[in-house]
Amino acid sequence: MKVAIIGATGYGGAELVRILHRHPKVSIHSIHATSMHGEKLSTVFPHMQHLIQDTLEEADLDQLAKEVDIVFTATPSGVAKNIAPLLVEKGVKVIDLSGDFRINNRETYKEWYKINAAEQEKLDQAVYGLTEWVEKDLQKANLIANPGCFPTAVLLGLAPLVKEGIIDENMIIIDAKTGVSGAGKSASQGTHFPETNDNLKIYKVHAHQHTPEIEEQLQNWNEKIGPVTFTTHLAPMTRGIMATMYLTAKESTTTKNLTELFQKQYKDNHFIRIQEGRFPSTKEVSGSNFCDIAVAYDERTKRITVVSVIDNLVKGASGQAVQNMNKMLGFDEHEGIDFMPLFP
Repeated sequence: MKVAIIGATGYGGAELVRILHRHPKVSIHSIHATSMHGEKLSTVFPHMQHLIQDTLEEADLDQLAKEVDIVFTATPSGVAKNIAPLLVEKGVKVIDLSGDFRINNRETYKEWYKINAAEQEKLDQAVYGLTEWVEKDLQKANLIANPGCFPTAVLLGLAPLVKEGIIDENMIIIDAKTGVSGAGKSASQGTHFPETNDNLKIYKVHAHQHTPEIEEQLQNWNEKIGPVTFTTHLAPMTRGIMATMYLTAKESTTTKNLTELFQKQYKDNHFIRIQEGRFPSTKEVSGSNFCDIAVAYDERTKRITVVSVIDNLVKGASGQAVQNMNKMLGFDEHEGIDFMPLFP
């Protein structure tokens, strides 16, 4: 199967190249960017020299449609909404890593992203690709909206409790930290070394664009879910997300019962690892497609704490995209992404 990557010069695109380069059942047909046409990808990422010799090309959609089976769009918001529908119409399957097809409500998208949304028909066609919880047959899908990095960690941690109606639907507090790579490759004052090293910063308070994505998916599972409090922090590390969720239990329970619930819900999901008697750290999933989750109940406050950790560039982006591709093409779900985390 031949794949193309549009947006290969970003961190997410580079991870796609790294993963797909060793995938046993696909080959990288071409890599594309909006600039640097004709140059080698190793010009941007020197660590890729000798691994991939393809040059950066301008994306000719008509030509791609004749030559590839699937296209990954790892582009900034607002780009894929124009590219993906044209490719789908030409019979090419698309997995979009931007936010253009994640939110079904066009007005909500415009409010949070400050640009116009894709056409409603295309939004309705897209399948939200939180792989472990996709209820539709991905082999029949033509357009997958790959979830955001924060929503992936948060939703995987909340799904069992929300679906079972165990928590107060109007009391969901999410405290999330991310590594600097989550801000993308372009340098800024807020992300360069003197600003981030030995520092912890809160940002986009009550205004993070992943908020409506989280709320919409939670409400798809339980229509009683109200607005969530979602707060993000920039941590002095390259990769990783830790989402700590604070929830109020409707009835008394125990940590043991909650852990068993998570174990039951995810028993058939290879990439979800439920921790018992300990809490995970971001280093334990770095460079991998795993999501490690732990849950605890506080008898004194009747509150539940859930901790969910992922690598924002792998399970939070490119790894999950390949996981979705595997299911879309009928491959083994683990194919090409079943590698151990990098440690230390």
